[in-house]
Amino acid sequence: MVNSNGDISANERKRILLEAHFSRASFVQSDIESFNKFVEEDLAKIAKENNPIEPTIIPPNVDDFKIMIDSVKIGKPMIVEADGSEKPLFPQEARIRNLTYGAPIYLSVSSVINGKTSDSFETEIGVLPIMLKSKFCLLNGLSRDELIEKGEDPDDPGGYFIINGTERIVIKLEDLAQNCFSVERNSIGPGEYRGRIFSEYNALKIAHSVERYSDGIIYFSFARVKKAPFALILKALGMISDQEIVKAIDFPEGFNEIVTNLYETSGIKNREEALDRLSKIVGITQSREIRIERSEELLDNYFLPHLGTGESSRMKKAVNTCKYIKKYLMVMKGKIEPDDKDHYKNKRLKMPSDLLGDLFRANLRILVNDMLYNFQRIVKRGKFPAVNVIIREKLLSSRINSAMATGNWVGGRKGVSQRVMRWNYFEFLSHLQRVVSPLSTKQENFEARNLHSTHLGRLCPVESPEGTSIGLKKNLALLASVSKGVKEEKVIEELKSLGMKEAW
Repeated sequence: MVNSNGDISANERKRILLEAHFSRASFVQSDIESFNKFVEEDLAKIAKENNPIEPTIIPPNVDDFKIMIDSVKIGKPMIVEADGSEKPLFPQEARIRNLTYGAPIYLSVSSVINGKTSDSFETEIGVLPIMLKSKFCLLNGLSRDELIEKGEDPDDPGGYFIINGTERIVIKLEDLAQNCFSVERNSIGPGEYRGRIFSEYNALKIAHSVERYSDGIIYFSFARVKKAPFALILKALGMISDQEIVKAIDFPEGFNEIVTNLYETSGIKNREEALDRLSKIVGITQSREIRIERSEELLDNYFLPHLGTGESSRMKKAVNTCKYIKKYLMVMKGKIEPDDKDHYKNKRLKMPSDLLGDLFRANLRILVNDMLYNFQRIVKRGKFPAVNVIIREKLLSSRINSAMATGNWVGGRKGVSQRVMRWNYFEFLSHLQRVVSPLSTKQENFEARNLHSTHLGRLCPVESPEGTSIGLKKNLALLASVSKGVKEEKVIEELKSLGMKEAW
């Protein structure tokens, strides 16, 4: 509407802006971008996590044998008819014929014998369900008329899958931010405050906790390590000097607390002694050399693995541990407020790429173990099998399809994949925007169910079911989108260009 002065009214401006927004962006744009990232980047990364694949039983005339995964690629959705002919598979045909709308996964594999690559080939290892309207969907880029010709609703946003003819979506899961240290008030436990960090690296997700006990010692707990003094961990990582530890923590107000903790480990003069004492906390009872070696492996692989899993990352872990202790002391001394775990800066949404990545990683590992079993079984018979013979193509497909069809995910999660609700168009859009908390609906969790000020603009303040699920099942706000993660290396590069220097 235009008023008497020729100006556009406020309502008309809003309408124009909303039309412009939705002409460029979809309700499920974040989901589609997430799936594209999973196929283009994450698939190959997950596959190469299994390198090298080394059988324990090899032919007697071979000194060294391993299988290497070189690359992964996805084909186009196809269907093979009874007469052997192939043709493109469109979503509507998959719905009508109760098929899974998916594309073949091709794995490039090479076998390395005595250090030389002897055989390289590409093989199909299964079928990956394809998200509608993603880059890998045959509907991508079609005009309205072309979509109607293919039997599709031109206003359908996509963002879901077709499994055995049924439309299913992968629900977004709300989770605490990984690799971020937070300090909260402790309702139960030895100390008033507890620090926590979920260190995530590939398939590993290790919970670490920091607590101060009545003796004044601040203890770290992670993996098999229960109650290890933080000063002991620092010395086991290579930060031996007490002066260096005090300088790295850099919190004069907590000096007395730090000295109390350093006194606990004052008799330790070198790294080996610290590792040996740590092994006794863990309960390793072998010889001293083995105890030190096992403790070293434990720290390298399971202590803050997101910072690295090798010898070169030990000092980085030590410096970050000092930062965590400083934050814990600052909260304890009242210098800063405890973290609010319900604040949305402390939450992350697990998008389809993350959840499909978990599913693909677990099932690819099963496929790799099956390959090793088949290889070793044939070698025991006195034969040397070709690698393509030991790969069972249907194993991966059946397991992924089963999870997508039932919603039973790796890690014991249930309801991750759900049948699309199409009672009406608004219900359909609402279901595509669903966000679910992993907390149990049988427990009160009052604070987690409450509306938080940081939900504004991110989550709908009204839409949540009545009953036991209230506040745990939510929906993204109408104009909300989920930002993509940025590679850590790029951030560090930018910070260095601004003058940041590494402390290790």
